[in-house]
Amino acid sequence: MTLEKTTRLTYLFDFYQSLLTPKQKSYMSLYYLDDFSLGEIAEEYDVSRQAVYDNIKRTDAMLEQYEEKLLLFQKFQERQSLMKKLREFSSNMENQQEFDTLLNDLEKLD
Repeated sequence: MTLEKTTRLTYLFDFYQSLLTPKQKSYMSLYYLDDFSLGEIAEEYDVSRQAVYDNIKRTDAMLEQYEEKLLLFQKFQERQSLMKKLREFSSNMENQQEFDTLLNDLEKLD
C-alpha cells in the first residue's frame, strides 16, 4: 500500500471512526495507527489472518463510502488549502478583495 493511500485511510478513520463497530475500530487502529501486521492482529484476537484482512478491507471500503457521501476529508483539505492562502495574504493586505473572497470561501465550507 502506498504512503498516500495509508495517509488517506488514516484521515478517513479519524473522521469516521465513530461510525464503526468496536472491532472495526480496534483492527483499524492497530493496523493503521500502531502499525501491527495482519498476523499480529490475528494473534491478538485469536482469529485467522484472512479474517483480519477481510475485516480491514471491508472497513476501508466503508470509510471510502462515508467520505463519498459526507465529504469530511475533502472539506478538511479544502479548508487547509484556503487557510494556507489566507496566511500568505495576511502578510500583504494590498490584496484585500482576494482576502475577502478567500474568507467567504472558507465560511461556505462549514
